Amino acid sequence: MTTTPSPFLIAKGKNDIFLLPKMANRHGLIAGATGTGKTVTLRVLAEQFSKIGVPIFMADVKGDLSGLPFPGGEN
Repeated sequence: MTTTPSPFLIAKGKNDIFLLPKMANRHGLIAGATGTGKTVTLRVLAEQFSKIGVPIFMADVKGDLSGLPFPGGEN
């Protein structure tokens, strides 16, 4: 029996925003002005997808994601 992963909390506020993993596409775009939370959002999504077993690849030329805890490995 397969368990459906719980929705990810991706934004807190007056109305919290959740993402259902089964509704996510293979590719995504996070865009916005400086200081609006793009890197934080990317970290949250990467960590949550990784926890449910989705392989994650991110190219980070600025080093903003250097604090993510798990390097890539064998699938």
